[in-house]
Amino acid sequence: MADGRSFVAVTHEAVAPPAYAPAGQDARPSPSLVGLPVAWQRVQRRLRANGILAHVLGFWLRRRFQRAGLVLVKPGLPFPDVDNRGRIEVENCAFFPGVRIECWRGARVRIGNGTYLNRGVEIVAATQVTIGRDCKIARDVIIMDTDQHALPGQELIASAVTIGDRTWIGARAIILKGVTIGADAVIGAGSVVSRDVSAGAIVAGVPARELRRR
Repeated sequence: MADGRSFVAVTHEAVAPPAYAPAGQDARPSPSLVGLPVAWQRVQRRLRANGILAHVLGFWLRRRFQRAGLVLVKPGLPFPDVDNRGRIEVENCAFFPGVRIECWRGARVRIGNGTYLNRGVEIVAATQVTIGRDCKIARDVIIMDTDQHALPGQELIASAVTIGDRTWIGARAIILKGVTIGADAVIGAGSVVSRDVSAGAIVAGVPARELRRR
């Protein structure tokens, strides 16, 4: 993958960490920033790490949210698509090209600080999808709290999805309605998660089963 310099392996898929908070970044300012106010030093570091375009695109995208922190959008096509008929709240987050968020009327999506959504991630919320802090969501992951259509003779079922802090979700995994994933869990690439995952668990397969604990 060529859209980041620093990478973290997530079960057969390499995904870039949030561009605005590189892992292991030295907190000490560079010599050229010494003497500047702390806030301005922070701005300068972010601009150097990500470039102005990612911030401009993020500023454009954040208009689609009711509440947002610092939003970064990695340059590339297609631009993230947000269909917001409910309420979407994000903190400091990064979005890659092709991300789609679909929030139905009366539904809510929340994404915590330091989380990023890689290429092609799709979120569908009919009631509520909550993603915690510092989560790493790999390419083409689908997270949905509804089947999106009712079975014959039945009503549409929707049940909230909750993903805990620091969760890693591998490429093309699918998180289904009603699932709660505990903090620090790892979801293997290509997994279908149809039931709760304990904190710190590593799961994989179709349907996903626990392999071990971190």
